[in-house]
Order: sequence, then C-alpha cells, then structure tokens
Amino acid sequence: MLAKQRILLVEDEDHLLEAIKLNLEMEGYKVSTATDGKKALKIFKEERFNLVILDVMLPEIDGFQVAETIRLENTEVPIMFLTAKNTSEDRVMGLKKGADDYLVKPFNLEELILRVGILVRRSMKGDDLKELNSYKIGDKTIYFNSFELKDDDGTITPLTKKETMLLKLLIERRNEAVSREQILETVWNYDVYPSTRTIDNFILTFRKYFEPDQKNPTYFHSIRGVGYKFTDTH
Repeated sequence: MLAKQRILLVEDEDHLLEAIKLNLEMEGYKVSTATDGKKALKIFKEERFNLVILDVMLPEIDGFQVAETIRLENTEVPIMFLTAKNTSEDRVMGLKKGADDYLVKPFNLEELILRVGILVRRSMKGDDLKELNSYKIGDKTIYFNSFELKDDDGTITPLTKKETMLLKLLIERRNEAVSREQILETVWNYDVYPSTRTIDNFILTFRKYFEPDQKNPTYFHSIRGVGYKFTDTH
C-alpha cells in the first residue's frame, strides 16, 4: 500500500536530499525531488502527492513562498518544513504559511520517518472525526461541546477548554504520536508557549482521570523526543 503514497521532497543540499530520499524509498514511498522552489511548484502542479517536505532556504523561491503558493490551490496536502532555523518567529511563520509540521536540522532520520508516516496517514483519512462530540475511555465519557467528563455513575467533572482541546486532538490522532509543534499550533495557537513540563502536567492530569494505574498508563503516553500519544482500540 505504501508504494502508492507519493512524497515531494524539496531540498537543495544534495547529500541530505539523497539520504532522505533513500530512507523514504526504503519505507515504500514514491519520492519525487526538486532542488529549488521553482521546480518544486512545477512538479507539484503536474503530480498528486500525499505529503510535501520543504526546506525553507531554497534557490529561486524560498520554502515559505512555495508553501503559500501550494496552499492557494491545495489546502489538504500536508506540508512539513525542514530548516536550520529554530526561532519561535520562524516556526510561527511556517505555520502561518500552512505547514503541518516543522523539523529542525540536524534531525534524526528515524524521527523524520515517524512524522512522515503520521502526516501521510492523515492525508488519507476522511473527515469522520472532525465532528467528534463525545468519546468514552474506560468508564468515563468526554463531552467536548460542554467541556465535561461524566462517569458511568453520573459523576460530572468539569474540564478546562485547554484540557478538552488537547484530549480531542490526541483522540482524533489516536494511536499516533502527536508532536509538540502540532499541540502548540492546535491547542495553544502560539498565544503562549507552554514548556514541555506544562504539556506533561496535562498528560498527568489525564492519567488521574482515566488510568487504572497511573504509573503504568494504558491510554496516555509520552514519546521521548517526539511528543505524546493516546492509545485506544475504540
């Protein structure tokens, strides 16, 4: 199945381009490449892709402009930026241009492959979870519209807006690792920069709500170096 998934890789460093291309092809993806922004846009218009991986600093047209142009005609295809720039301003700029993820150089190839898999799977999903109104975990049901957690015995626990948004994000991406960048964009909207500890505290709270054994969680997991994951067979 993965052989049908197509990725456009845009990177002007030849050795990095070849290394990423080789690793993606070993995972079964079909990879088209470009070394400048102008060629990238030409290829994008000619083919269908499940993911675009974009370096920011490109000849001809930079990655931000490429992403902006792609978004004018396609709002669905996931875009991941690769960049040596790691300032908050650059991250915000990338997300404003329509990026779904942002990976800073130098990066671990294993992490890149993991994030690519998440984005490609998301590109293939329908919108069946977009209107998620409630979700049951164990003996408790989350009601997203009313910001409530209800036990089977009728006990109601109020949830904060941030708790509800983070729960919904993790549940919609259940069984996938969700990066801190995605959590920042979706839950905090970059108004405030929570530390890793802040997000960890939310996960600890969720464990108190849902886990029979908080020290050996079944549902809510921290993935070192990547982010967080909600696991369920719901």
